[in-house]
Parts: sequence; structure tokens; C-alpha cells
Amino acid sequence: MRQKQLIQTKNGDSGKIRKEVPANPTNFGSEEYALLHFEWTQDLKSKTYRDALDIRKEVFVEEQQVPVSIEIDDLEDKTLHLVGYEEFIPVATARIYPMENGKYKVQRVAIRKAVREKKYGSILMQEIERHVRELGGKRLFLGAQNHAIGFYEKVGYKICGEEYEEAGILHHDMDKILERDESRLGDEH
Repeated sequence: MRQKQLIQTKNGDSGKIRKEVPANPTNFGSEEYALLHFEWTQDLKSKTYRDALDIRKEVFVEEQQVPVSIEIDDLEDKTLHLVGYEEFIPVATARIYPMENGKYKVQRVAIRKAVREKKYGSILMQEIERHVRELGGKRLFLGAQNHAIGFYEKVGYKICGEEYEEAGILHHDMDKILERDESRLGDEH
């Protein structure tokens, strides 16, 4: 039986917005659908933030051997943290750092290994774009690990810098200009 995917979002630890999108945004006829619930927070004492750290430690510290001192940095209290939950289990995370002139830096994008085949990365990036547009953002910027460049290109990012090494991993800077969401124009009047 075909299920619809509900993406529920929480801004901070209160307020809800519900959205329906297919689990595989590039193939709307796909039978693969999943339930994801998103929560945003800036509260470093919240369960959402602790869940984000658990995923980041699993992916970056344990899998990729990034030192904890680099992974958890002095921007933690200056960023918005996002966690995606599958049936109440935290499976995906990212954070966004507000910069100047409507630019936001996407950081710490991580999906738990057990669910990577479900294509949650694309859905996570859609949620980031939705939220940044809501905040008035016009451009997203990130430092992509080289092995993830193809993924970011598929969701609309372009390389905008030379290769560099960070935490022993090769990266390229990438960015994406956010277009106006024409489907929401009717909601503004």
C-alpha cells in the first residue's frame, strides 16, 4: 500500500507546520515513501540539540574520525539546529549559520548509516531551503566533502571555490541561490 510522506516541522521547540512531499523528490511516482518529522532548535539544552549531537558524533567523529574538538565548535550557540525523525528516532541532522545579506551557511549535514539508502538527504536539504526562505534568506553556502559533491549538485548546488582540506578531509565550497517559491505567492495576499 502506498503511503504519503508527512514532513512535520517545529520551529524551536514550539509551533508546528505540516507538509507533504514524496520521499524521493526526483521521482514522484516512486513507491518509496517514509515518515519524517523535523524539529528546529537553538536551545543547546534541548532534546533536539542532544539528538543532533548524537548523529554528528556517530557520523563525523566515529565514522570519519573527525576530532570532537573540531566537530563541536564555538558556533553551536550561533546556529539553528535541525533534526529529522523517523518514527521518533533521530536519523538526520544539519545546522545553519546566518551570515550577511540573506546568506546562510549549511553545516554538519549528516544521515545515520542505517537509513542512508532512503534518500533522506534530499528531504533534509528541502527542509533547510524551506526554513531559510521563511527567514528571508536568499543564498545557501556550504563546504562539501568531495565524496558528497555529486549529491549537492543534484539538489542544485554549484562549486564556487578551490579544493581545501578540513579535519583531514578534502572539501569544495558550494552555493545555491534560492529562487522565489512561486507556489506560496497566493498565501501572501
